[in-house]
Amino acid sequence: MSQVLDDLVHLLSLEAIEENLFRGNSQDLGFRQLFGGQVLGQSLSAASQTVEPGRHVHSLHGYFLRPGDAALPVVYMVDRVRDGGSFTTRRVTAVQKGKQIFTASMSFQGDEPGMEHQTPMPQVPGPENLPTELELMRQHEHLIPAPLREKLLCAKPIEMRPVTERDPYNPTPGEPVKYIWFRADGRLAQNPALHRWILAYASDFNLLTTALLPHAKSVWHPDMQIASLDHALWFHGNVVADDWLLYALDSPWAGNARGFSRGSVYNRAGQLVASSAQEGLIRHRKDWA
Repeated sequence: MSQVLDDLVHLLSLEAIEENLFRGNSQDLGFRQLFGGQVLGQSLSAASQTVEPGRHVHSLHGYFLRPGDAALPVVYMVDRVRDGGSFTTRRVTAVQKGKQIFTASMSFQGDEPGMEHQTPMPQVPGPENLPTELELMRQHEHLIPAPLREKLLCAKPIEMRPVTERDPYNPTPGEPVKYIWFRADGRLAQNPALHRWILAYASDFNLLTTALLPHAKSVWHPDMQIASLDHALWFHGNVVADDWLLYALDSPWAGNARGFSRGSVYNRAGQLVASSAQEGLIRHRKDWA
């Protein structure tokens, strides 16, 4: 396991400070606010640590209430809503400076046989010969503000390889569709819960920005205010986060300063292992230019 991946695993593991109460450190990725994927992964970690091992998360629905501060830890309060015969429900509230920054409801279920079907995996090139997102970003190193270069151009715990290359500094209008191969950059412990935490963390990358593609905008434009408003994640099967996963993303709608995006996560065998959806703020701020 690489050091950056080991740091991510530690970040998501949390410190139990009281029954149903956990604390997690924060990481500064260079964004204007705390990265939403961190809060998603840590919230799922907190809830999972109060659920019997035989039950795995199958759905997560969360709302981002306030911008988080990457310089401060986050406290997670878990409400054990219900332990039923088939499903376990948890509610998690993330707090900084005495205020809620995120809240989520999650449901857990044991393995059970049932009817099966899925949408086929899109036919796209495999990840082996594609450049990594970090390699592509380094091609534009001279355009990245100096204070951010150290954060953006360092080794990453999640390796991402876009199927289609786009210039984030000079984008052109395109279809609101993209495909990203991703995996943890190293081997993870064989802990099913950990692999789901990693997927929750990674699912926030690239999702909302899919809604920007038809408008020739990107997160690197200084006049764009972009923030996640909510996030939903469904787990359909066993997740192996240290093997390649394909994130198939599309945005069917944008309007009223909001964008809606959804994603499907497939493993190399073509199995649909997770789905995501997110609505976010995509406001053009002329006063920021």
